[in-house]
Amino acid sequence: QVQLVESGGGMVQAGGSLRLSCAASGNFFSINSIHWYRQAPGKEREFVAGITDGGTKNYADSVKGRFTISRDNAKNTAYLQMNSLKPEDTAVYYCHAPVVADPRGITYDYWGQGTQVTVSS
Repeated sequence: QVQLVESGGGMVQAGGSLRLSCAASGNFFSINSIHWYRQAPGKEREFVAGITDGGTKNYADSVKGRFTISRDNAKNTAYLQMNSLKPEDTAVYYCHAPVVADPRGITYDYWGQGTQVTVSS
């Protein structure tokens, strides 16, 4: 069984910073890409950032220049450094990863439980 566990959420004032972590544990062969999504109250879940196993990154336009995604493959952990936070960044942030279960390439989608980020004005 594979688990993705997020941490690092909290409450911060506008302009502040937070660093989220997503740690993968369990039995698996590899993790290709890791993504961060967020869902604000009353809104649909939206893509925030993603990083491939080779380090290629992409971001939603709303966070470009403020958020940085990274990963430590040795620790099976991804990070989301969030700077210059705005009240509109308030949401539950979720980690997502397609996890390769074995060398045959069978892949399953996993989501973390989410971590709350609240930015006050």
